[in-house]
Amino acid sequence: MLHLLGVNLPDQKLVQYALPLFYGIGQKTALKVLATLSIHKTCKIADLSEPQVNQLSTLLSDMKIESDLRKQIRANIMHHRSIGSYVGRRHAMGLPVRGQNTRNNAKTARRLNGRWLKAEKREYSSSTRSIIPSAESPFESFFNHRWF
Repeated sequence: MLHLLGVNLPDQKLVQYALPLFYGIGQKTALKVLATLSIHKTCKIADLSEPQVNQLSTLLSDMKIESDLRKQIRANIMHHRSIGSYVGRRHAMGLPVRGQNTRNNAKTARRLNGRWLKAEKREYSSSTRSIIPSAESPFESFFNHRWF
């Protein structure tokens, strides 16, 4: 098992099928990486030499993958929400963003877009604000004051 940039790659897998285990790398990107490093399609992870592993790690470290990509996506969604765009409002409500129908099938969108709602609720759940004003409140002193 090869541990590369925080991801464990199984030894017996082909490199083109092991690279998509990184978040942000799909089949096409994996094939482009193989072509760039001149690694054959049928090469397995265990067959990679030390210089090839080093070249692969330097190439992957230059790409935006894993946590960097997740942060960028989260920042993009928060940007849409902060400017109040349609996309941001749909994310905030946990509904489909790209124009899909919501009459019957929106379970996946509610599950995926609902993650952002749950994260917000966790952030605000620690603050304890009472609805009833305290004795030092200016509202209470105003209403309790005898004006006549």
